[in-house]
Amino acid sequence: MDLHVVGPAATPDERAAVDAVLDPEIGVASGWTGGERSPGDGHVAYGGHGARSRRDLLLPALEALQGSAGWVSRGGLNHVSRRLSVPPAEVYGVASFYALLPTTPRPPTVIHACDDLACRLAGAEALCAGLEAALGPAGDADDGADTTWLRSPCLGQCERAPAALVTIAGSAPRARAVAPATHTTLLDAAATPGDSPDPDPERVATLVPQTGDPGLRLLARCGSVDPTSLDAYRASGGYEALARARAMGPGAVIDEVTASGLVGRGGAAFPTGRKWAAVAAQPATPHCLVCNADESEPGTFKDRALLEEDPFAIIEAMTIAGFATGAELGYCYLRGEYPLARARLENAIAQARAAGLLGGDAGFDIELRIGAGAYIAGEETALFESIEGGRPEPRNKPPFPVEFGLFGKPTTVNNVETLANVPLLLRLGADAYRAIGTGGASTGPKLFCVSGDVARPGVYETPFGATLGDVLALAGGVRDDRPLQAVLLGGAAGVFVGPDAVGLPLTFEATRAAGATVGSGVVLVYDDTADLPDALHRIAAFFRDESCGQCVPCRVGTVRQEELLARLAAGRPLGSLDQELALFADLAQGMRDASICGLGQTASSAIESALRAGLVRFAEPAEPAGATA
Repeated sequence: MDLHVVGPAATPDERAAVDAVLDPEIGVASGWTGGERSPGDGHVAYGGHGARSRRDLLLPALEALQGSAGWVSRGGLNHVSRRLSVPPAEVYGVASFYALLPTTPRPPTVIHACDDLACRLAGAEALCAGLEAALGPAGDADDGADTTWLRSPCLGQCERAPAALVTIAGSAPRARAVAPATHTTLLDAAATPGDSPDPDPERVATLVPQTGDPGLRLLARCGSVDPTSLDAYRASGGYEALARARAMGPGAVIDEVTASGLVGRGGAAFPTGRKWAAVAAQPATPHCLVCNADESEPGTFKDRALLEEDPFAIIEAMTIAGFATGAELGYCYLRGEYPLARARLENAIAQARAAGLLGGDAGFDIELRIGAGAYIAGEETALFESIEGGRPEPRNKPPFPVEFGLFGKPTTVNNVETLANVPLLLRLGADAYRAIGTGGASTGPKLFCVSGDVARPGVYETPFGATLGDVLALAGGVRDDRPLQAVLLGGAAGVFVGPDAVGLPLTFEATRAAGATVGSGVVLVYDDTADLPDALHRIAAFFRDESCGQCVPCRVGTVRQEELLARLAAGRPLGSLDQELALFADLAQGMRDASICGLGQTASSAIESALRAGLVRFAEPAEPAGATA
């Protein structure tokens, strides 16, 4: 394919940033082997098929541009287009999808202030007001300004809300999570030169309040074993499970995982052993493996705890999964808002390679891919599109990933917590692992992300079968002993329950029977002072913003849902309150029935549950607005 790339050229800094990411031979010289061409005619076949076959490097190249200049310029897009032989329109289409890859000028320093569910309860609006007073309205910046700020969806720092992410572009781009944050600490962080500071030593005790508890299994190393040292990991029993897996053989490993009853911990609860067996049995090769670490569900931060404090366990688990399913290469797709997790994973992968545990004779290697601010990329097929260099829009199913996944090959996809269970169950054995839980789909330990109006927010580990009240007690109960108003289970795509649900066992079976969900493990607590209508409106705004727009039911439905809730909150329904609620029910049903993926199918779940349980009641106005209001 000849590319006719017109427009500005990249700056030397932009070229250097992109060229540092791409393989040196990709698209450097023209692939044209015909007769002479007129100089400067613009028609160049840069690298041909060889360049296009590495389109999976498009997202890393775009991130390099953003890290260099703070935004993705047209000249930078043109350079990436030439190097990878991807049409400029397609490069722009990918870049413009992601929130962290702006395609209009932006100052090099950006403060991303979270105003999502947990942070709203901790003063996010006051934080944003302070930033606006200091820097002007969100997104605005005077010409020549070096700092701006933006409102952000959940940053996964819910245990230390309110939170923010500070990104600083330049020759050595860096990012730093600041939590708990004030506008003063954020301005200080934005002005701090040099490398990002070392993590706060008290951070781990806040993230994992159970640190040191001898009963911990998945979180046992958090706060007690150096997450940056392979030697420390091995001294604590690390890589024993991989040795056992190699001694057992791939088939026996899959049988053990199946017998353990382990199911996915990302929300879908699909049996892990069945998924592995289906991929292993596929005749098409190569097989692929993906660790879904794009943890973006509001209120969820359990995977961050594992990635930051026990990264070698995830590397070992991916290696076991690759061995069992016949995959030689795995991808770990990490959300871009987790800078410390990224550093810890990069270090763990490098040390594992140096020790011969990855790459070369190990027979399995891992590539790290960094997301760029798109909730929908956590959907497994959208994640494939993102890795492959496309817009992260979900694919229709079937075919399913076990047959046609990443790069069209049989693919295993597991989330971080699911993988973290694999070394544990291989060390314990399937029977002992099953004994930890309640049987059925609820075997083994479970991590819960507790935040909001509780005394000790953090990630908590319990065996399956603990009640909601048990988990709340671990977190010290409702803050200041205030009455409990509601709990959001499972995140923005989850379900609200009232105070009468404290005896609910947090198992897949019990929550399903109660019309609730375990989901991603979110337990977001609201006391009697919390503004639940505001929370419902924020959930609706979240799904409106995060819909990929590919299918009409979700693209239109999420907008109409947010508009409807805004009208109800303002006391200006179209017609009567009953008419608005009936319209909302129709919208929700339409999105459930016709949306391509789970985003649209669950966009109304939490809102419906709050209304159904009577946790939120909107007042009937004295004079309903007319149909044109």
